[in-house]
Amino acid sequence: MGTDMSQAIRQLNQDRGIPEELILRTIENTLIAAYKHRFGNADNAVVQFDDENLEVTIYAKKKVVEQDGVYDPVTEIDLLDARELIPEAEIGDEILVELDPKQFDRIAVQSAKQTAHQTIREIQKDSLYSEYKDKVGEIIIGYYQRERNGTIYVDLGKIEGVLPKKFQSPRETYHVNDRIKALIAEVKKDTAGLQIVLSRTHTEFVRAIFELEVPEIYDKTVEIHKIVREPGFRTKLAVYSNREDVDPVGACVGLKGVRIQAVIKELEGEKIDILKYDPDPRRFIKNALSPAEVREVIILDEGKHQALAVVNDSMLSLAIGKQGLNVRLANRLVDWNIDVKTETQFSEMDIAAESRRAVSELFGDAETYNDEISRISELPGVDSRIAQTLLDNGVDFIEDFLALEQEELEAKGLTADQLNELRKLIEEYVEIVDDESFEETQEEKTADGEREESEAASEAEEYECPECGAKITVDMTTCPSCGIGLSFEYEEEE
Repeated sequence: MGTDMSQAIRQLNQDRGIPEELILRTIENTLIAAYKHRFGNADNAVVQFDDENLEVTIYAKKKVVEQDGVYDPVTEIDLLDARELIPEAEIGDEILVELDPKQFDRIAVQSAKQTAHQTIREIQKDSLYSEYKDKVGEIIIGYYQRERNGTIYVDLGKIEGVLPKKFQSPRETYHVNDRIKALIAEVKKDTAGLQIVLSRTHTEFVRAIFELEVPEIYDKTVEIHKIVREPGFRTKLAVYSNREDVDPVGACVGLKGVRIQAVIKELEGEKIDILKYDPDPRRFIKNALSPAEVREVIILDEGKHQALAVVNDSMLSLAIGKQGLNVRLANRLVDWNIDVKTETQFSEMDIAAESRRAVSELFGDAETYNDEISRISELPGVDSRIAQTLLDNGVDFIEDFLALEQEELEAKGLTADQLNELRKLIEEYVEIVDDESFEETQEEKTADGEREESEAASEAEEYECPECGAKITVDMTTCPSCGIGLSFEYEEEE
């Protein structure tokens, strides 16, 4: 019996990772629970193990009383019975009386077993939780066991992990007993038990794979600035080096591409772009659009992180990527809104408005800038999609937009909210002048100008009388001061 108990303790310790002390405590609590169920109170129950933990014994601690003076047989024993166990026993002593487990009825034993099983489950859950909670973000290897409703259950040895459908790469398929390498994304403990949630789609999974394959990343010689990913399709990785003599991109690629090929193989052929991080946004954007070659990057609005990338006509599809994947990942990587144009498209663009805007904002000359806005696309903060929709329908200038009715504009594919938003921008940045006010203002300006010109001309043609020195003008025939006759002659310049 002792050998059986010792083997059971070792098996629980090895298979379930439960410490021996906790197992012994569980056995003790189980026996005490059975004692309590049998006798109604366990205050005087004592459990003892031998030195090698091969035997366990339960005792009842009883007080020695006079013969025929026992009122509570659970906690008291008369002197004669006590001396049969311990000849030296005296009245008032406390002795341990060994109990035979057969004294416990079947119900007490069953209750004790349930208590033991529950205690062991709780201990195992706590022990595993303590072990795995510190492993979140690490790679673990398991084996495919089964699948239910898209969720894959993975044998991790001590416990079973779950790989939900949303954390599976769309290009991967598995079969029973297939080896699965995944990231420990979350460890959850609830009344149902412990759940280890795995993932193969997190960006941290890619980071962990690179740390395994690239020693320079593991020892922080090369560091990953940021990772963006469309699982199963493409990943972009920005890296930089802490040492001038180490090329960060070359370290990740490895000799003849050995390192990067190992990562691609683990990701089942997912494309990976490794690029160099640069604090200069222009150079970083240019790198982020790889594998496309970018001719020039123009910062349109630094505050709003809007930029324009110019590429050769042959590079446009590569820069944008299938269904816009490449430029979308580049946007997320650099945290800028990148618009990609070919050289031909760029030459046809009017970016003068953008330049004027930058200068006006720099020097605070908002009025000068606002007066020059004529096109819808020049409005600060305008939605490029709204401007493009209007342009496609022949509405380029603000004046043309204001001349159209609401129904006509909605017929061009714009919603009422979009139109209201555009009108607010126009009211904020453009001074609207009606035709009558404009004509009156122009007439007033013309009259004022003619009057000023006449006065200026008169002032410019004043002369002095040759007789008395009084002021005279070309329209006078006699001097108003001395009465001498006047005549003016003009000589042609040679």
